[in-house]
Amino acid sequence: MLTPFNALVVPTRLTQPVHIKPIHLDETAFQKIASGGIGLLAGTDWHVYLDSHTDRTFMNPRAEVLIREAGTDLDGTIQGTALFLGLDRRDKECDAPRHLIRLAEQLFDLPLAA
Repeated sequence: MLTPFNALVVPTRLTQPVHIKPIHLDETAFQKIASGGIGLLAGTDWHVYLDSHTDRTFMNPRAEVLIREAGTDLDGTIQGTALFLGLDRRDKECDAPRHLIRLAEQLFDLPLAA
């Protein structure tokens, strides 16, 4: 049985709230994240799964702002729902880092306590 991780979810639609959600990282979870392929973008102690079929999704300005404010440069725009997770010292997935959750709280004026 897979252990769930607390992920920071940034939906594409602005009407849907940014939230913390326990997820199991299996094929079903990835299909819920993206309508097609999965892309990956990494920060220093976190990474984000993204929908890699940009022609079939919408821009995600909140995820783009969060990634830039977390100190990661972007070449383009972010598309689709973004699912942020942490990386531990062995580069294994773990809960979304608290500093990233606090940054999202500040940027989007939302309480996200996990």
